[in-house]
Amino acid sequence: MCGIVGYIGNEQAAPILLDGLAKLEYRGYDSAGLAVYGDDDIEVVKAKGRLQALRDLTGDGNSLKGTLGIGHTRWATHGEPSVNNAHPHYNKDKSIAVVHNGIIENYQVLKEKLISKGYVFRSDTDTEVLAHYLDYYYNGNPLQAIEKVMHRVQGSYALGIIFKDFPDKMFAVRKDSPLVVGHTDNGNFIASDVPAILKYTREVYFIENRELCELTREGVSFYNEDLEKIEKETKTIEWDIEAAEKGGYEHFMLKEIYEQPKAVLDTISPRLDGDKVVIEELGLTDEDITKLKRIYIVGCGSAYHVGVNGKYVIEKLTRIPVEVDLASEFRYRNPIIEPDSMTIIISQSGETADSLAALRMAQELGSKVLGIVNVVGSTIAREADNVMYTHAGPEISVATTKAYSAQLVSLYLLALLFGDVRGTISSDEMKEMVDELRKLPDKILEILGDKERIQWFASKYANAKDVFFLGRGCDYATSLEGSLKLKEISYIHSEAYAAGELKHGTISLIEDGVLVVSVVTQPDLYEKMISNIVEVRTRGGYIFTLTNKGNFVMEDTADFTVYIPNTHPCFAPSLAVVPLQLFGYYVSVAKGLDVDKPRNLAKSVTVE
Repeated sequence: MCGIVGYIGNEQAAPILLDGLAKLEYRGYDSAGLAVYGDDDIEVVKAKGRLQALRDLTGDGNSLKGTLGIGHTRWATHGEPSVNNAHPHYNKDKSIAVVHNGIIENYQVLKEKLISKGYVFRSDTDTEVLAHYLDYYYNGNPLQAIEKVMHRVQGSYALGIIFKDFPDKMFAVRKDSPLVVGHTDNGNFIASDVPAILKYTREVYFIENRELCELTREGVSFYNEDLEKIEKETKTIEWDIEAAEKGGYEHFMLKEIYEQPKAVLDTISPRLDGDKVVIEELGLTDEDITKLKRIYIVGCGSAYHVGVNGKYVIEKLTRIPVEVDLASEFRYRNPIIEPDSMTIIISQSGETADSLAALRMAQELGSKVLGIVNVVGSTIAREADNVMYTHAGPEISVATTKAYSAQLVSLYLLALLFGDVRGTISSDEMKEMVDELRKLPDKILEILGDKERIQWFASKYANAKDVFFLGRGCDYATSLEGSLKLKEISYIHSEAYAAGELKHGTISLIEDGVLVVSVVTQPDLYEKMISNIVEVRTRGGYIFTLTNKGNFVMEDTADFTVYIPNTHPCFAPSLAVVPLQLFGYYVSVAKGLDVDKPRNLAKSVTVE
């Protein structure tokens, strides 16, 4: 969602802000703007559309002079995408400028009060309410004004604020929306995400909920909501700068697809010791694992699909009942959390709003929470009882690939550990499965070596109107992810169905030439899937089958077949998803679309 960058230092701010905003483009946006303090005034420049429009307006930032500024890329929530609704927003006399990530839920009530006090609104946003309320409470002390606004607004926010009266200070505060502070000897930064400032510093502070910070050119001070000064320690970011760049690939998505062998290897290697799985960060004793009565897995989008796959694998290997919920549904269905249960929250960014709310609810209901996240120091990582990092490195493309694969093998590791401790996996089975787990990176690499066939097939179906994905068991979960990949980056309508549900209505949608992708990797379900595929083919469907090497009987029913290397059936989803990622990618490329930044979507969904 919206991106924030702020800088105060000894260099010209605008080029630095534009550079930082460019690193946040993956979050999704529809407009952008800068506010730079120079010549005794705060100058704001805003543009609708891509960041290049703002670059053109400001001569790559060179026309805005000043060493203090804030920048923003907006993803519309309140008010249509427009220059008027773009951030930053001013107060009435243009002496306060604000950028905001999040949603102010009671903005309408606050707005009506301000209108009754004579304030005039120039936009349709909830953010302008914040600018005017800061003005309303400002009496010469910015921190006091911010603190008063914090206690009156409801919702989520990360704010960057500059005051005309304070040319040597920048202010920031957050609640339920991500914000980091970067420190250097040549100035200080705020940003929604680390990639925005990684070029300039690796030393960052993570701001907790309802904490304020005051940045000068020399340093940073932190305060709690009672304006009491607090001490914080910096964290060092270990990413290589090159990891957040394209590295010669046409798109981040393709680069990240090719990084999956490494992401899987880096996630599993530290947790394998001979034929055993060791997850020291789990925080559970063998007795705790033995006593587990139920596991709840919660996620959004692709993370939810990981959970669906994980349910099949965990239940099969451990015999622990597993419930999987969309985070947005878990929050509102009044869930019943059993004693001796564990909740697993899965999120690439560690900032997903619904998942974070589900985490807090699970803890309130007495469940121990494990976060499976990719971003070190993210809110879910800090608030979960324990965290299991996926070690996928920075993922820039909106459509997740390598983070999905790393999350998937994280659940395999949990299933193997729990099954071993509970005695539901024999020592021979454990040895065999750990050996197969170690081979996954090389097998993913093998699939990537056959990408040309998938590219050719994708070019044939770039103009498809509808695509259906079918699978049973783990293959159904993989179908969900394959369908999502296609629809989110190619804008083709696609749906995934449990194959057994075909005859309960869905088959009426099959007609001549409709592409049906059948995922068939579970040997004990081959015959059932062949029956379903025949049902589709007799009604005119064109069959693309994804199956295991050696399962040549599928050639009799499929029009196009892709084979994946053989592995343990529980691990097949890690291989089957790769051709589907490539298929979605190449369809999008063939249509000439913006693969990494699909319309209307954002990388980190930090609002409901």
